[in-house]
Amino acid sequence: MIRTDSVVKRHGALVAVDDVSLDIRPGVTAIIGPNGAGKSTLLAAVGRLIGTDGGVITVDGLDVTTTRSRELARRLAILRQDNHLAIRLSVDDLVAYGRFPHGGSGRTADDRVHVERAIGLLDLDAVRDRFLDELSGGQRQRAFVAMALAQDTDHLLLDEPLNNLDPRHGVALMKIVRRLADERGMTVVVVLHDINVAAQYADDIVAMRDGRVVHHGPVADVITEERLGALYETPARVAEIDGRPIVLWG
Repeated sequence: MIRTDSVVKRHGALVAVDDVSLDIRPGVTAIIGPNGAGKSTLLAAVGRLIGTDGGVITVDGLDVTTTRSRELARRLAILRQDNHLAIRLSVDDLVAYGRFPHGGSGRTADDRVHVERAIGLLDLDAVRDRFLDELSGGQRQRAFVAMALAQDTDHLLLDEPLNNLDPRHGVALMKIVRRLADERGMTVVVVLHDINVAAQYADDIVAMRDGRVVHHGPVADVITEERLGALYETPARVAEIDGRPIVLWG
């Protein structure tokens, strides 16, 4: 369980996250909202990439601000929207970094099980020995996702994970996310701009605007014409395919 209680984050005079209280249950939760809604800021605060100016965030009851880094990293993995490294690494070496919170070097037998599994899941075998700066943007994105999966946590935060991915790999990634939640009981929180992807793969939706949560609940409760139209200030039509809503804009 991820819980935020009255969380506030300011950037100077701008309140980026404004009194956000959430209980995020196991399964897939998608955070949606217009640009500048505070989605990525909230995710970064949960992952302790940034500090907060008020409130409390806990993961399995552990306060993220006071829990030791290695202990938190055994429970929570995060993929940022922009990933840059100052050193030259191969895909295999990058994915192995996901094992460091568990005390491994990335080369123990147990580490290799997780590394090989993550590389296979993200379809990276063909490029595993290539350096990151030799890859396409989509291949790099998949490599960073694989590193997060190799961390083998019960909680996974993904900030715009579909950036640079073509439809084939985007669908494959979301199917992996769905399977991890279903088979391992993971809690996955993903920031998405594509509302139809959120509607297809998520259990719950958090809708944000101007730093505040305006809706939080099951997909069918949040993905409605009235709520989406108001959230994005754009007319929305909601139809249904195979029991899931699909959104048409304008």
